[in-house]
Amino acid sequence: MNVQYYLDSTYLKTPEQAGLSVTENTKVVASFVQEAIDEGFKLIMIRPDMVKLADKMIKEANSKVTIGTVIGFPEGIFSLEEKLKEAQQAIEDGADDLDFVCNYEAFKRGEIDLVKKEILEGTKLGLAHHKIVKWIIEVAALSGDQIIQLSALIKNVVMANFKEEYYSSVFVKSSTGFYKTKDGLPNGATIPTIIMMLENASPLSVKAAGGVRTYEEALEMIRLGVKRIGTSSAKAIANGQIANGDY
Repeated sequence: MNVQYYLDSTYLKTPEQAGLSVTENTKVVASFVQEAIDEGFKLIMIRPDMVKLADKMIKEANSKVTIGTVIGFPEGIFSLEEKLKEAQQAIEDGADDLDFVCNYEAFKRGEIDLVKKEILEGTKLGLAHHKIVKWIIEVAALSGDQIIQLSALIKNVVMANFKEEYYSSVFVKSSTGFYKTKDGLPNGATIPTIIMMLENASPLSVKAAGGVRTYEEALEMIRLGVKRIGTSSAKAIANGQIANGDY
């Protein structure tokens, strides 16, 4: 199996988070982009301010690697207007995939109409520009029932408002990789959470982000039915090594 096709090679740290200068961190991003080009990964996932750099590098290399970026990252609490503005700029800069962080805290408070509105408008913007749209639900912040309910809510909004031909362009995604858990609990995709997502998001696709450390774990996720895997150690996974990244 060509696992590379499923891998979204990911680097989302700010200079502060990485303990680097802006220049040093930009070089790290460039190295991730170059690695994605060299290894033939499906996509390079980076922050919005790095999309232009990736677009330039990929075009110069005449590569088929696509570019993803995150919107409302990592907490998801940005207003709808802020998220749409950030997404529009990313589109103009060359992004192919828009990974919105769903306002899962609003969902947990019962503000369902707010969540439905952002899913509708964010998806509408992305699809209008022929982009892939993913909704990050942050499984580590949710109970099992909440994972089921939010996955189903996203599916229902999409199915109620868009034609079937667009379903394959909308994903439910597990995690940002930046959520702080207690007692060493996983903050990314796990088999139980992915199964819940797959069962309740279908016919939308699912992306397992974070927590996939080995080639065998990647294969297991693919066999379950995920269409994308987000990882900061894409090369190690593709080469059958154990990932040493933190996402």
